[in-house]
Amino acid sequence: MSAIWDKLHEECGVFGLYDVGDIEDIIADTYYGLYALQHRGQESCGMAVNDDGVIQLHKDVGLVSEVFSREVLERLPRGKMTVGHCRYATTGTRSASNAQPLVVRHVKGSMALAHNGNLTNAAELRREYEMQGAIFHSTSDTEVIAYTITRHRLQAASIQEAVVGAMAELKGAYSLVIMSPRKLIAARDPMGFRPLCMGRLGESVVFASESCALDAIGAVFVRDIDPGEVVVVSDGGSVESIRTHCAGERRAFCSFEYIYFARPDSVIDGSAVHTARQRAGALLALSHPVQADVVVGVPDSGLDAALGYAQQSGIPYGMGFLKNKYIGRTFIAPNQKQRENDVRIKLNPIAATVKDKRVVLVDDSIVRGTTSLKIVKLLREAGAREVHMRLSAPPFLYPCYFGTDIDSSENLIAYKHSVEEIAQIIGVDSLGFLPVEDLPKLPEGGCGGLCDACFTGNYPVEPPKAGAKSKFENKFSESTGD
Repeated sequence: MSAIWDKLHEECGVFGLYDVGDIEDIIADTYYGLYALQHRGQESCGMAVNDDGVIQLHKDVGLVSEVFSREVLERLPRGKMTVGHCRYATTGTRSASNAQPLVVRHVKGSMALAHNGNLTNAAELRREYEMQGAIFHSTSDTEVIAYTITRHRLQAASIQEAVVGAMAELKGAYSLVIMSPRKLIAARDPMGFRPLCMGRLGESVVFASESCALDAIGAVFVRDIDPGEVVVVSDGGSVESIRTHCAGERRAFCSFEYIYFARPDSVIDGSAVHTARQRAGALLALSHPVQADVVVGVPDSGLDAALGYAQQSGIPYGMGFLKNKYIGRTFIAPNQKQRENDVRIKLNPIAATVKDKRVVLVDDSIVRGTTSLKIVKLLREAGAREVHMRLSAPPFLYPCYFGTDIDSSENLIAYKHSVEEIAQIIGVDSLGFLPVEDLPKLPEGGCGGLCDACFTGNYPVEPPKAGAKSKFENKFSESTGD
């Protein structure tokens, strides 16, 4: 986790495109799709292109705009299928070896794989495969998934049959886009931890982590991939749905996708993210009312919830901060003096909004408290008379094993301190978190269940065996998750 920004990170965005002949430039559309998913991972990205059955790959460490220069985009072949990926690693250094998509060549052909999520049995499976002679070239659990699929492919009649067979062995969170020489496949774990949707660009088929990527290329949203579903595109764009793993599991969609991870303009499992965040703010106003003069949000993640709080409470909404849009998420302060001023470099309070005012400050969450402390200090220096902080998530108390970089309770301020103590530490007059019982009220429509394990400790899937994850990570000094 960044020493500068006290925020959680998603791990990946996935994208896939099957062209039936009506796409003008499949490389450009894949580039723009990945650009729209950049918020899901800023450490590395890549694109695999299927050119008449031959898969070519370009990937590297960096943002989409850095990895795919004009020269690179022009050099890539204009095939009929692509798979794209942007990645964030939970621990360790950034590594090009862990960038995706992952391309493997096996006895029955080749395959490109992009993965969002985190397996809970990755270390267990990897150990089993290594004992059987398998050699791994990265520390990513995406390679474990690829190896599991290729093992099943040896006996399966088709790549989709191999994917269905592999899913019986994989535990935890995974949304996958897979490309073979002739097919494009999307698959989502039976509990639906991470989002995955399908769209149409003319008659061509698009898969993406979020609907905002469809909007970016002018595609029409068709539907979400159901938990446990495998969707296969082949033979000129024909679509087949395989639902072998769709029954019997309870839903466990990550609640933090609605609170923070997903882009506000996305629609996930039938619910608009912007609306869900406004609803969180409204629920905060009901559960934690306060007498105040203005409601402000922390850009960008707290703005929607702040608007909901203002509308519900009747307190005027104001623009409290200006965000410097020229400093990206990868910004690293080079020395101690700049590190002390890191928040001021990226955020500047608007004194005219907060001076001599009682301010309700709305953000999505508090992880360690370091950034919240600095933001509150900025408001005080700008003349705020009172600062009442409201968070659109419950307190983080437990590790996440499904694709969010909460690896230990020890790093969480709410695990060590009461609400009153946290308020004193970060310097606010009052502090209120979204009640955990309000989480199910955030989405509307098709979402039948949310994962709240990082707030409650109630894991929908058995966590990794004690020590398994840490041993796996320490061996390679990298993250197992993608």
